[in-house]
Amino acid sequence: MSDKIRVFLADDHAVVRKGLETLIGAQPDMAVVGIAADGEEAVQKALQLNPDVILLDIQMPRKSGLEAIAEIKAANPAARILVLTSYSEDATIFGAIKSGALGYLLKDSSPSDLIHAIRSVHAGRASLDPEIAMKVIQELNKVPANIPLTDDPLTSREVEVLRLVARGKTNNSIADELFVSERTVRTHISNILGKLHLANRTQAALYALRKGLATLEDE
Repeated sequence: MSDKIRVFLADDHAVVRKGLETLIGAQPDMAVVGIAADGEEAVQKALQLNPDVILLDIQMPRKSGLEAIAEIKAANPAARILVLTSYSEDATIFGAIKSGALGYLLKDSSPSDLIHAIRSVHAGRASLDPEIAMKVIQELNKVPANIPLTDDPLTSREVEVLRLVARGKTNNSIADELFVSERTVRTHISNILGKLHLANRTQAALYALRKGLATLEDE
C-alpha cells in the first residue's frame, strides 16, 4: 500500500461512505485507510492515520466539516483536504477554502472527476468544481484592488472581527470566541462593510486576505 494514495473518508451517510469506499478502492493507485461518520471522529482519525488525502463532507453531526478542517490543519498544516459536499453556498465555499481545504467538489460530480480531484489534491494542486471555481473568480473580481477607508477607520475590535470572518468563522463562532452576543457581531460586520464599501462578508474576507489583515495560517 506504500505506493498508493492513502485516502480517508468522512461522511455521515453510510450509503455515501460505502459508495466512495468502493469507487476509491477500485483504483489501482488508491486505498481507503479509514472512515468516519461525524466531524469529531473525522478529526481524531485523520490525525491518527495521517492519510495522504482527507475527503470530507461539510454538514456532519457533532462537528461541522468547516470546524474539522480548521482543527486538522491547525494540528497538521501539511494535511491535504478535499471537500465533497452538496453545499454550494458562497459562505460554505469560502469558509472551507480559507480554513485550508485544497479542493472543493460537489456531490453531483462524476466519479472520474472525483478520482481526478483526489489525485490533484494528493499532488498538492488545488481542485475546484467548475461551478465553485467560477464563484471564486466572480467574487475576486468584485473586490476592488484599492479600497479607500472612510474618515472613520476600523476599530481594533472591528479588525479582530474581520480577521475571524476571513478565517471562515460564523457569527455564532465569532461571538463565542470574543465573548459577545451574536447581535453585537452582526453590528460589527455591518459597520465593517459600510466603512470598506463592500457588499457582503465574503468580499470582506477577501479584502482582509488581500490587505494582509489576516492570513490562512492565522491561529
